[in-house]
Amino acid sequence: MNKQPGGHLLYVSRTPDPALQALLTERGWAVSTTGSLREAQRLLSKQAPIVGLFDFHSGFTTRQISAYESVFTVPGVGWVTTVSEAQLEQSQTLRMIRLYFFDFVALPCSADRVVDAVDHAHGMTTVDKAGTETAPVEDLEMIGTCEAMQTLFRTIGKVANTDAPVLVYGESGTGKELTAAAIHKRSVRSKGPFVAINCGAIPHELLQSELFGYERGAFTGAQQRKIGHVESADGGTLFLDEIGDLPLESQVGLLRFLQERKIQRLGSHETIAVDVRIISATHVELEEAVRNGTFRSDLYHRLCVLRLVEPPLRARGKDIEILAHHMLERFRGDSPRRIRGFSEAAIRAIYSYDWPGNVRELINRVRRAIVMTEGRVVTPADLELEHCVDAGVVTLIDAREAAERQAIEDALLHHRNRLNRAAQALGISRATLYRLIQSHGLRADTQESTTAQASPEESSDASSGQNGSASDSSRDPGPALSPREIDGEALALIRQPAPSA
Repeated sequence: MNKQPGGHLLYVSRTPDPALQALLTERGWAVSTTGSLREAQRLLSKQAPIVGLFDFHSGFTTRQISAYESVFTVPGVGWVTTVSEAQLEQSQTLRMIRLYFFDFVALPCSADRVVDAVDHAHGMTTVDKAGTETAPVEDLEMIGTCEAMQTLFRTIGKVANTDAPVLVYGESGTGKELTAAAIHKRSVRSKGPFVAINCGAIPHELLQSELFGYERGAFTGAQQRKIGHVESADGGTLFLDEIGDLPLESQVGLLRFLQERKIQRLGSHETIAVDVRIISATHVELEEAVRNGTFRSDLYHRLCVLRLVEPPLRARGKDIEILAHHMLERFRGDSPRRIRGFSEAAIRAIYSYDWPGNVRELINRVRRAIVMTEGRVVTPADLELEHCVDAGVVTLIDAREAAERQAIEDALLHHRNRLNRAAQALGISRATLYRLIQSHGLRADTQESTTAQASPEESSDASSGQNGSASDSSRDPGPALSPREIDGEALALIRQPAPSA
């Protein structure tokens, strides 16, 4: 078999297959192997691989696999998984494969079949990167993998090569100005200015002076000459945002400029030739506005030579989650907490919500959630989308984690943040309770550290708490308990009313 060009491959497995590793190396892959989430994250930050191979069948639990979501969402990496037939019947496994993997291979199978899947993921990743190169994603953060966005990226590349007027249609918050700036950056006018003006935000009586400028003394308060937006965009692109909100009486002056490509500043008789490309945008259906008589038909036909449509966020499928993760990474520094990502319930809520404010609303909700979250993961409540979560499909993991957190919070509150007493009430050791507090990102302003200044009664309580903690340790060994594993006794506790003070 001929050796094929490969690249860097991350192989995540608890029991890596030496024969598979040898075959991957023979095919030209530089393989890094790990069975640790932390090590996988370190390797990804050090050198992002082209392809990742994740072995579902090597002993990972469903919960451990869910923790790898932050690894699977690293951009530019194509993931393949090996999985048993039994695991393919698990809904959680199918969800992970559907969201994050290019391909999967059911075991048992030959090593050649796995390597072929890796090569396929490599090819698909390369195609995706080539497709997104048609839009200046790096410069303007236009992110999209759905067919509608890929079509938009290709259209941007086409219209950028012409100088005809462009009309961008889309709902508010979809990124129409980003599209206009992308067209400008890829056009022959890229070295010229890009001037944006919101037509709906300027009063009619000021629009003429804002667009075309004025001379000193043209009206009361005109102390000096001002260059208008049209003239300042000479040699570049003029972006007329919300053109559909332009008053009918103001449309005549704009139409005259589009026909003659000349302007006159207010208070001047001098005619100035201006060379600009016009890109306009609107959330209003201009054809209907023309029929209703609120928009001039001749101006519409001048502006709408080429038409682009921005897809709403609700129609962009997996892009919603990709954008949410991108914004989380971008604004993660706004919070002092080390946020791991989104909970599964938050992801379901993100997909269920209709997003009337589109990408702008998504950015705002994610930024607010980063600041307001009190845990290590963003929840639907942090996004203010708890109403979008179907209570009938809450996973057992989410239910356990919520119950565990609530039980710990109640115990700490009832015992005034005394860890020994709270641990006794929960039926676990003090060390275990401390690890659970850390895992959930809770704060416990403990009072055990002030025993030197405590009353004799409190010192006696602390002493008895330590003895009780030692007893609990033998009954419930702390190190064997996973940070997110809820104790049966803790579950029993929350089913009972809290003891009276």
